[in-house]
Amino acid sequence: MSAERDAEPLGAAAIVAFVRAHRDGTVSTLGPDGAPQAAYLPFAATDAGDLVFDARVDSRKIANLVRDPRVAIVVGGADGASLQAEGTAVVTSGADRAAAAAAYALSFPEFADSLARDDIAVVRIRLDWARLGDYRTDPPRIAETRGMRAEPRTG
Repeated sequence: MSAERDAEPLGAAAIVAFVRAHRDGTVSTLGPDGAPQAAYLPFAATDAGDLVFDARVDSRKIANLVRDPRVAIVVGGADGASLQAEGTAVVTSGADRAAAAAAYALSFPEFADSLARDDIAVVRIRLDWARLGDYRTDPPRIAETRGMRAEPRTG
């Protein structure tokens, strides 16, 4: 059997706890020619399980997300546990920006002042798929879900 078929269901609470404990990772966006472009940065999680990061409005990741909102994310990994995820990113505005910025500032109070600046975008990612792999145990623990608003996927 493959690891995917043996995966436990993965809920939003486990994703939130993992991201809040690990706090950084890599986001991959699609460049103008369709090639992947990756950036290492801090991530926060909302209580609902969306991921949040900030970036300069003139960065290539923001330009990429405006053109194509699909992303792939990896959080953690150095300690033998990682969250791999795919989702849809939104450069937030209005009330959505305020809520996403509040979640980000809660995790990263040192960046709270920059979130009010016009040259900083706040991005919220709704996950479509996620897999949490903990290879520090024997056997490894694998949990997976498709769509955070849907029921967890069971092997």
